[in-house]
Amino acid sequence: MAADLTALTGLDVPTGLLIGGEWGGGRGGGTFPVLDPATEEPLAEVADGSVEDALDAVGAAHAALPGWAATPPRQRGEILRKAFELMTQRAESIARLMSAENGKSLRDARGEAAYAAEFFRWYAEEAVRIEGTFMRAPSGANRILTLHQPIGVSVLVTPWNFPAAMATRKIGPALAAGCTVVLKPAGETPLTALAIAGILAEAGAPDGVINVLTSRKSGATVSAMLHDPRVRKLSFTGSTEVGRILLREAADNVISCSMELGGNAPFIIFDDADIPAAVEGALIAKMRNGGEACTAANRFYVHEAVADEFTKTFAARLAALKVGPGLDEDTELGPLVNEDTRSKVAELVDGATSGGATLVTGGRKPDRRGFFYEPTLLDAVPAQAAILDTEIFGPVAPVVRFTDEADAIRWANATEFGLVSYVYTRDLRRGLRVSEALEAGMIGLNRGLVSDPAAPFGGVKQSGIGREGAHDGLLEFTETKYIATDW
Repeated sequence: MAADLTALTGLDVPTGLLIGGEWGGGRGGGTFPVLDPATEEPLAEVADGSVEDALDAVGAAHAALPGWAATPPRQRGEILRKAFELMTQRAESIARLMSAENGKSLRDARGEAAYAAEFFRWYAEEAVRIEGTFMRAPSGANRILTLHQPIGVSVLVTPWNFPAAMATRKIGPALAAGCTVVLKPAGETPLTALAIAGILAEAGAPDGVINVLTSRKSGATVSAMLHDPRVRKLSFTGSTEVGRILLREAADNVISCSMELGGNAPFIIFDDADIPAAVEGALIAKMRNGGEACTAANRFYVHEAVADEFTKTFAARLAALKVGPGLDEDTELGPLVNEDTRSKVAELVDGATSGGATLVTGGRKPDRRGFFYEPTLLDAVPAQAAILDTEIFGPVAPVVRFTDEADAIRWANATEFGLVSYVYTRDLRRGLRVSEALEAGMIGLNRGLVSDPAAPFGGVKQSGIGREGAHDGLLEFTETKYIATDW
């Protein structure tokens, strides 16, 4: 039996598809359950959209596009600003909804609710700053005018780990640029996306500007949309494996793609680092969202001179974390999102310890209902351990000791991923030198958190294409038009 979401969260959460301003069950009328990872019990049943529903959503977005693109930027910005205000007013309810369907602690969920709302505020301000250029051609034959126009109907595919922030980080710039969207949230966490769509409608977004397709048939529905000639943009956040598939699908219609993919973030601690500060940064970089983040520190390279101090202090902090249901006020680490994720984490830890790594703390599934896993620290992890080459997506910190700066950089870069890297040192010259040498789109220099709506978020190598946030994120939803003229 599904839970009473209104009593649990204080929100009247829609559970149908949103297509052309209408909430409904879709053509097939089927549903699928959304589970609470802390109890393994259903929270709600949401509409299971079909391929036909996906194409209906594209049609609604296409019909709304001319009017929305012609809407004055200030007016588009004011709708986003109103959505920011509504999200801020309901931040606690949104946080409780995320904790319920994702499992994250209320502390993390409250942080995400505030962070997610900020994307609407940032892009409310950026909507009026879509600038063009004017210059005289070097030959003197004509003038060169350039302008940025909305790219068109945009398909937004978001993951389960940050159900609010990943939605607003895409919706905000798309709407600010004058695009209409079809949002396809993850099947594990569709409720937050539906709640945000309701807020946008309440804020004044016209019918068809935002459409939401919840579905268990992710591959089929997204593929159908990518092969619809009315779709001109895909913005995807998720695994590199799925990203590769979607890039191949998008190639058929040469659709513009923004990809925020997997990570394998190194966290480098030099011998001159402020160790208490490094421990605090490590707690944020590793344990934010329970380690279920593409930006999570995945490999800790710690200088031999400070490794004992760091591991002892960090292990004590991890062991002291309160594990429990996300909706409990004193919980610091909630459950993982599902059993598959927990099993993967357990296998990686078992593989590392059987290969010679030292288990310092954790390493077990608690004897309780729900998809919980203890905060875990591994020391002296062998260089060939699979855990160093895999995005863990769980509360596990593997430590590798080093003595030479060049080795730390080489090991950090020895991955197909390049999303974010973390560096701790008191020497600013070293910090900047190493930051330049690391193959990553973002660097946390003496910081365990890099995300900010005003900063360009994205990776290099197989961690993605393009940037989200900042003015860069707005331009991802535009096409540049050049006009040659003279007078």
